[in-house]
Amino acid sequence: MQKLLARVAQANTLLCVGLDPTGSDEDVTRRLPQVITQTAPYAAAFKPNLAFFLSRPNGVQLLRQAIASVPDGIPVILDGKFGDIANTAMHYAQFAYDELGADAVTVNPYMGADAVVPFARPGKFVFALAKTSNHSPIQEALLQTGQPVSDFTAQLLADLNTTHGNIGLVAGATDAAALGRLRQLCPTQWFLVPGIGAQGGDLAAVLAAGLLADGGGLLINASRSIWQAEDASAAARELMNEINEHRAITA
Repeated sequence: MQKLLARVAQANTLLCVGLDPTGSDEDVTRRLPQVITQTAPYAAAFKPNLAFFLSRPNGVQLLRQAIASVPDGIPVILDGKFGDIANTAMHYAQFAYDELGADAVTVNPYMGADAVVPFARPGKFVFALAKTSNHSPIQEALLQTGQPVSDFTAQLLADLNTTHGNIGLVAGATDAAALGRLRQLCPTQWFLVPGIGAQGGDLAAVLAAGLLADGGGLLINASRSIWQAEDASAAARELMNEINEHRAITA
């Protein structure tokens, strides 16, 4: 978390650049380091999506190279959405942290604390799914108490964070009202926010609902809109500036 906080303060950015590389292996191998270099000045973090690498013959090596090419001081969030019992989760954590050198991961907490805690190493960070940007009947289902499953999950994650101090949430931008409820339940935790750009999330509404009083607390992810842009640098810079305009208004 200290690495993320330092980067946010140093670069004045909440932009998370998602790396979901599409195209031929040759094109991706060429373009990936270019996109990282072009967007690094505007990135609070990079988020490589594990599936987009594992589907390629040289995917793990390509992922290692991508992570190694991220400038020092910019955190890397491995988007694997890991979620398994503790002894298996421990091996996933070793892969993410020890083999690849990631600073953080995304985790599916459906199997409870066992799926989350092995990733909550000192010096690392976990973003656990609470309310994702897609329509999910499971997350939106109401418990007998009337509370949505996503809110119940967020409360469990808040309790875990009280013990570990390095657990945040994934909260999609496509439902700003739900994100606002999660902020009330988790008043200090950082949220990773997908769904801006290609998925149509309302940036202004999300920032108004989720920013902390100091203007932090949210990492706004953009993947396709940057990767597919003719000028990745310009796309990242424009989104960073748009985020900061709203931060000045709502913080």
